Amino acid sequence: MNRIMLIRLVIDLSMTVLMLVAMAYHITGNTIHELVGVLLFLLFIAHNILNRRWYKIIFKGKHNVRRILSIAVNLLFLVSMAVVMLSSVPISHDIFAFIPINNDMILLQIHVMTSYWGFIFMAVHIGMSWGTIINAVRKITGITSTSRIHTIVFRVIAVMIVVYGVQASFERDMFYKLTVYNPFGWNIDKSSMGFLIDHLSIMGIYISGTHYALKFVRKQDKAMAYKDR
Repeated sequence: MNRIMLIRLVIDLSMTVLMLVAMAYHITGNTIHELVGVLLFLLFIAHNILNRRWYKIIFKGKHNVRRILSIAVNLLFLVSMAVVMLSSVPISHDIFAFIPINNDMILLQIHVMTSYWGFIFMAVHIGMSWGTIINAVRKITGITSTSRIHTIVFRVIAVMIVVYGVQASFERDMFYKLTVYNPFGWNIDKSSMGFLIDHLSIMGIYISGTHYALKFVRKQDKAMAYKDR
């Protein structure tokens, strides 16, 4: 694995971890939340600089279903993260507290809702690159061989994660967090481990769903190409 690929993998993993920490506002408190937000912003800039070639070729070449979906998800993720970061500055209570603002309720609502949308788009974004991520991990660890048993085990684990993730989505009111802002807060617990497990499982829904949906699309494309011969 070349150094650039390793740096990308480390940055993407760090962004995922920091995104989860930033969402655990009720556990970390405001100061840590804002510091993590700044780090996340810097890594987000670095991520886009390292992947700047993607912007140059976005309108070039053939646009099949997979590529169109990839462009749509990446742009939505980009917009949601940009809105989250821009809205965070005026409502800051610590790092940017010197910026005066009279009514921050609307900005707070925008910040919270777009952060959850960004969380979902991030999971879908990871799902679209899951094959590449797994291959990179295999190269790092030196594990290149696969077996049918391993495949079955991993798929069973994926199903279990998705099932638990669906349950956690209902318990965490994810639908309402994406559509309705509650100024009085949601029913939350103080367990950092419970928060981590629940949100990783919720991510698992979109990572697994996206990964296997794209595998199905690729099979359909191959079948269509074979028929056209």
